[in-house]
Amino acid sequence: MRLLLDEQHAPAVARRLREPRYDVVAVAEREDLRGRADADVFAAAKAEGRVLVTENVRDYAGLVRRAADLGGSHAGVIFTAASRYPRATDARERLVDVLARLLDEHRDDDALPDVVLWL
Repeated sequence: MRLLLDEQHAPAVARRLREPRYDVVAVAEREDLRGRADADVFAAAKAEGRVLVTENVRDYAGLVRRAADLGGSHAGVIFTAASRYPRATDARERLVDVLARLLDEHRDDDALPDVVLWL
Protein backbone atom coordinates (compact mmCIF):
# COMPACT_ATOMS: atom_id res chain seq x y z
CA MET A 1 0.00 0.00 0.00
CA ARG A 2 1.23 3.45 -0.88
CA LEU A 3 0.11 6.61 0.93
CA LEU A 4 -0.38 10.27 0.07
CA LEU A 5 -0.67 12.47 3.17
CA ASP A 6 -2.89 15.51 2.70
CA GLU A 7 -1.57 18.98 3.50
CA GLN A 8 -2.51 19.05 7.17
CA HIS A 9 -0.12 16.16 7.80
CA ALA A 10 3.50 17.23 8.20
CA PRO A 11 6.13 16.01 5.77
CA ALA A 12 7.97 14.74 8.85
CA VAL A 13 5.31 12.01 9.17
CA ALA A 14 5.99 10.87 5.59
CA ARG A 15 9.75 10.97 6.13
CA ARG A 16 9.43 8.98 9.34
CA LEU A 17 7.40 6.31 7.54
CA ARG A 18 9.84 6.17 4.63
CA GLU A 19 12.74 5.45 7.01
CA PRO A 20 11.81 1.81 7.51
CA ARG A 21 10.61 1.03 4.00
CA TYR A 22 7.19 2.46 3.25
CA ASP A 23 6.17 4.35 0.11
CA VAL A 24 4.68 7.50 1.63
CA VAL A 25 4.69 11.07 0.35
CA ALA A 26 3.13 14.24 1.71
CA VAL A 27 1.33 16.79 -0.42
CA ALA A 28 3.52 19.45 1.24
CA GLU A 29 6.59 17.75 -0.25
CA ARG A 30 5.27 17.91 -3.78
CA GLU A 31 5.37 21.17 -5.63
CA ASP A 32 2.86 19.83 -8.15
CA LEU A 33 0.24 19.26 -5.41
CA ARG A 34 0.88 21.94 -2.78
CA GLY A 35 -2.02 24.37 -2.61
CA ARG A 36 -4.05 22.47 -5.21
CA ALA A 37 -7.78 21.87 -4.94
CA ASP A 38 -8.92 18.77 -3.06
CA ALA A 39 -10.32 17.32 -6.29
CA ASP A 40 -6.85 17.58 -7.85
CA VAL A 41 -5.20 15.88 -4.86
CA PHE A 42 -7.85 13.13 -4.90
CA ALA A 43 -7.29 12.63 -8.64
CA ALA A 44 -3.51 12.46 -8.16
CA ALA A 45 -3.88 9.87 -5.38
CA LYS A 46 -6.13 7.82 -7.64
CA ALA A 47 -3.81 8.09 -10.65
CA GLU A 48 -0.80 7.04 -8.56
CA GLY A 49 -2.64 4.25 -6.74
CA ARG A 50 -2.07 5.93 -3.38
CA VAL A 51 -4.38 5.77 -0.40
CA LEU A 52 -5.15 9.33 0.68
CA VAL A 53 -4.74 10.17 4.39
CA THR A 54 -6.61 13.31 5.40
CA GLU A 55 -8.46 15.10 8.19
CA ASN A 56 -10.66 16.85 5.64
CA VAL A 57 -13.76 14.67 5.95
CA ARG A 58 -16.17 17.29 4.67
CA ASP A 59 -14.55 17.74 1.27
CA TYR A 60 -13.14 14.27 0.64
CA ALA A 61 -16.28 12.40 1.72
CA GLY A 62 -18.08 14.32 -1.02
CA LEU A 63 -15.41 13.43 -3.57
CA VAL A 64 -15.62 9.76 -2.59
CA ARG A 65 -19.43 9.83 -2.95
CA ARG A 66 -19.22 11.52 -6.34
CA ALA A 67 -16.67 8.99 -7.56
CA ALA A 68 -18.94 6.14 -6.47
CA ASP A 69 -22.00 7.77 -8.07
CA LEU A 70 -20.12 8.05 -11.35
CA GLY A 71 -18.90 4.45 -11.18
CA GLY A 72 -15.35 5.55 -10.47
CA SER A 73 -12.90 4.07 -8.05
CA HIS A 74 -9.99 5.16 -5.88
CA ALA A 75 -7.13 3.48 -4.03
CA GLY A 76 -8.71 4.20 -0.65
CA VAL A 77 -9.12 7.04 1.83
CA ILE A 78 -8.11 7.13 5.48
CA PHE A 79 -9.74 9.81 7.60
CA THR A 80 -7.91 10.97 10.70
CA ALA A 81 -8.84 13.42 13.44
CA ALA A 82 -6.54 16.01 15.00
CA SER A 83 -8.15 15.29 18.36
CA ARG A 84 -6.96 11.69 18.21
CA TYR A 85 -3.70 12.25 16.32
CA PRO A 86 -2.51 15.75 17.26
CA ARG A 87 -0.32 17.60 14.81
CA ALA A 88 2.15 18.76 17.47
CA THR A 89 5.69 17.62 16.83
CA ASP A 90 5.87 15.60 20.04
CA ALA A 91 2.58 13.80 19.27
CA ARG A 92 3.18 12.73 15.66
CA GLU A 93 4.51 9.31 16.62
CA ARG A 94 0.98 8.06 17.36
CA LEU A 95 -0.02 8.69 13.74
CA VAL A 96 3.24 7.23 12.47
CA ASP A 97 2.68 4.09 14.55
CA VAL A 98 -0.91 3.49 13.43
CA LEU A 99 -0.08 4.12 9.76
CA ALA A 100 2.93 1.80 9.98
CA ARG A 101 0.70 -0.96 11.36
CA LEU A 102 -1.77 -0.45 8.51
CA LEU A 103 1.02 -0.52 5.97
CA ASP A 104 2.34 -3.77 7.46
CA GLU A 105 -1.14 -5.33 7.40
CA HIS A 106 -1.90 -4.22 3.84
CA ARG A 107 1.24 -4.71 1.80
CA ASP A 108 -0.36 -5.01 -1.66
CA ASP A 109 -0.52 -1.82 -3.72
CA ASP A 110 -4.23 -2.37 -4.27
CA ALA A 111 -5.01 -3.35 -0.67
CA LEU A 112 -7.85 -0.89 -0.03
CA PRO A 113 -9.65 -0.19 -3.31
CA ASP A 114 -12.66 2.04 -2.74
CA VAL A 115 -12.37 1.56 1.04
CA VAL A 116 -12.80 4.40 3.51
CA LEU A 117 -11.20 3.89 6.93
CA TRP A 118 -11.68 6.07 9.98
CA LEU A 119 -8.84 6.28 12.47
